[in-house]
Amino acid sequence: MEKKYLKVYNELLKKIKNGDFPLNSLLPSESLLMKQYNLSRDTIRKALTILKNEGYIQKSKGKGSIVLDINRFDFSFSGVVSFKEISKKLDKRFETEVHFLNEISSQLDCLEELGDKLIKVVRTRKIDNESIILDKDYFLPQYVPNLTVNICKNSIYEYLENSLNLKIAYAKKQITVEKITEEDKKYLDLNGIDMVVVVRSYTYLEDSRFFQYTESRHRPDKFIFVDFARRNKYL
Repeated sequence: MEKKYLKVYNELLKKIKNGDFPLNSLLPSESLLMKQYNLSRDTIRKALTILKNEGYIQKSKGKGSIVLDINRFDFSFSGVVSFKEISKKLDKRFETEVHFLNEISSQLDCLEELGDKLIKVVRTRKIDNESIILDKDYFLPQYVPNLTVNICKNSIYEYLENSLNLKIAYAKKQITVEKITEEDKKYLDLNGIDMVVVVRSYTYLEDSRFFQYTESRHRPDKFIFVDFARRNKYL
């Protein structure tokens, strides 16, 4: 049976997504929600805390729970997650378009570890028919044999893990905000935006072999970059 606070959370979330509680509006007060659901304050607060932690509301002292912009998508900066896996969590129409798939000579200093020959894949990610991410991936050819456009449109990670039985373990990431390039202008629906958020990832297999470099360029108005941090006190 669904826990009571999750029932409240799911119902409020549905109303936020449906526009019943639009941007910058206030949710009903804790007291009103207690009466509406016939639940304790602690139970209501658990539901509101989840909404807050997931970026749907901001609690303001003296005002209540303010609805935030839900047209931004949570992007996990710390995780190693494919676009397909992220998309499954979104109630949106998504699509991947492949612009380039071929073997190239290594041209970037950061790719020297990968070798002289690389497989380069250039894709745009569309959500609700807007191109909002430009992904450029570089792989060692031996890790992605027989890579096809259809695999690239679906999920390269799914192909590596499920068909080739490779175990992807971890990634080192860098995040910057940069001026748009001609390539960004060509492939992204920028709508007048002149900056993009760039996440560069160096991804490793379970045995610590470096096998993939990715440059992922995001429209900044469409994403909230999230991470989990725990304080460690150093003496």
